[in-house]
Amino acid sequence: MHKVMLITGASRGIGAATARLAAAQGYALCLNYHHRQDAAELLLQEIKSAGNHAIAVSADVSDEAQVARLFAAIDDEFGQLDVLVNNAGMLERQMRLDEMDAARLARVFAVNVTGSFLCAREAVRRMSTRHGGYGGAIINVSSIAAKLGAPNEYIDYAAAKGAIDSMTLGLAKEVAAEGIRVNAVRPGVIRTEIHASGGEPGRVERVKAGVPMGRGGEPEEVAEAILWLASEKASYASGALLDIAGGR
Repeated sequence: MHKVMLITGASRGIGAATARLAAAQGYALCLNYHHRQDAAELLLQEIKSAGNHAIAVSADVSDEAQVARLFAAIDDEFGQLDVLVNNAGMLERQMRLDEMDAARLARVFAVNVTGSFLCAREAVRRMSTRHGGYGGAIINVSSIAAKLGAPNEYIDYAAAKGAIDSMTLGLAKEVAAEGIRVNAVRPGVIRTEIHASGGEPGRVERVKAGVPMGRGGEPEEVAEAILWLASEKASYASGALLDIAGGR
């Protein structure tokens, strides 16, 4: 039996890089996406053409009913779930706190925090030995922003990722005796489309001088860390926050 991995926000960036690497390692995959159906379908066909079992499911992870449908699709197609990669996330345009309104905060926290909690909840209900499962791994995609604060740009996003760090630590202890390992990666400045969402597509080039290694990271470098944490090579790692940030 192939292990089954769900990757939320799998249509681009770190999610897509993780999907390609997971497929190469023999995982069966559920590729979750929200808006980018075209990109998700192209990735799905790429993975399936290489002989892997995969499906793509549209769902807004901040919506409880849609999350329920996402996991029901996994139950129907695979009958198991071994790894959850909580990757779906978003940020808004660069802004100081004194310019932010409540609607922006609600959007940022709904996807980055509530979405990760809801997906983790459903994964635990399927993986935990307490619920009749066989164990598994949850990898949360946080951000080095949780440590640095992202002043003058995205302190709401940084705070949301700080919540993910806390959830990682608490949930790891909550389910450690139930066969589930919970860890997080904290990427630094990575070359993905998310910077365009914040209004600065070239942000990596602007800030890379502040990275000790002097460059931005690639999505594949984060994916390698995620796949290690998902594997039995990380069998004694739980509650870890692994910085993939060029030394920041």
